[in-house]
Order: sequence, then structure tokens, then C-alpha cells
Amino acid sequence: MLVSIAKVLTAEEVAFCRRVLEQQEWVDGKVTAGEQSAKAKFNLQIPQESDTSRQLGDLILRALGRNPMFNSAALPLRVYPPLFNRYDTGMHFDMHVDNAIRPLPGTGFRLRTDVSSTLFLSEPDDYDGGELVIQDTFGTQRVKLAAGDMVVYPSTSLHAVSPITRGSRWASFFWTQSMVKDDGQRALLHQFDLSIIETRKELPDNHPAVLGLTAAYHNLLRQWAEL
Repeated sequence: MLVSIAKVLTAEEVAFCRRVLEQQEWVDGKVTAGEQSAKAKFNLQIPQESDTSRQLGDLILRALGRNPMFNSAALPLRVYPPLFNRYDTGMHFDMHVDNAIRPLPGTGFRLRTDVSSTLFLSEPDDYDGGELVIQDTFGTQRVKLAAGDMVVYPSTSLHAVSPITRGSRWASFFWTQSMVKDDGQRALLHQFDLSIIETRKELPDNHPAVLGLTAAYHNLLRQWAEL
């Protein structure tokens, strides 16, 4: 399931992130890649352990917490601290799949990567190329969103970033371990949730149809969730 989510960050939050990132030193993006992915990855990143990464990562985590669409689509159990990358002219990331397991920095825990997210911090007109190319069950999707918008998709998907031919593409990226690891089940629950929202616009919350749909949703979540 691929879901685009508009305005995860406000315009003011995007501008703040950009101002902070413009003052930082970027390093080779291979530092967070696995052995195979490192051979395909050509970009820059903000060091994961830097104060900037933590500060802006916390800002993004707060934005995710207030975003009902992300919570409906990802059903997050744990979210990896957001990272920040940059693709300048000529840079790209060839087709790859994300590592299945990642250690959570500063903890003894590990995270299973069920859902991958890219939060765009550059406007589409700022660069040519740079589309996020995702291979899913519906074919190849090419994603290039407005600054502040985000795409979430299964971490099992092969994906790439096409070469930049002009300008620079900045983004945040991170992974989520979902309460429901199966993408088909997550997709069904997400569609169920959206249907409940639309039904509640037409009917009162105590209507039997609303109560029945809500009960079915939570009973499916109770059956499929892993905590």
C-alpha cells in the first residue's frame, strides 16, 4: 500500500528545517546503508548522531503524532529516528530494498522495518529528476511531492531515487515498525478506517452502522496486532 500524505509539516516547519540544515555539514550517505545498498547509494546525509538530526527528528516525530492519516496507514508501534538526506546534481540511489532490521540508536532494542517513509523538504520545481521510484503490486510508481508532504510504502518494496539533473532534493526518511506487519492487512484496516470516517460524517456515532463498523475494525486490529 502506497499512501501520499499532504502537509505533514507546515510551511513554517519546512522553512525552519531548511534553515537549520543549510548551516550543517553533510557527509557521505553510505554511512547508513547496508553492504549491498552502499554500492548503489550516491547522496549526502546529516550525521545521525548530530544535535541537528535529533532536533529536527523530534520535530518530525511530533508532527507524525498529530497526523491521523499516518497513524491510520502505518499503525506505528515504533518509529526510527528520522534521518535527512540530500541529492545534488548527478546523485542517485539505484534500485534496492531496505534492511529488514535496524538497531534503535542508544537503546538495546531493534526495529523491524515494515513501512518506509520519505518526507519531502524541497519543492518539485527546485530540481529535475529525483523521483522516488517504487515497485509495488500495482506496477512502478514515481513519486515527487511538495515540500512538507510525505509518502509511506511497504519496506519490502524495491525502490530507487532517479538521478538529479538540476538543483538539489532534500528530504527526511525513516522506518516504522507497525503493530500489523502484513501490508495487506494494514491496507484493509486503513480502508476500513477511512470508511468509518466517511460514515461518521453522515450518521451519528451511536448509529448501529457506525458502531458495527467500529467494532469490526477494532476486532480485526485486536486479531492482527503484534505488541
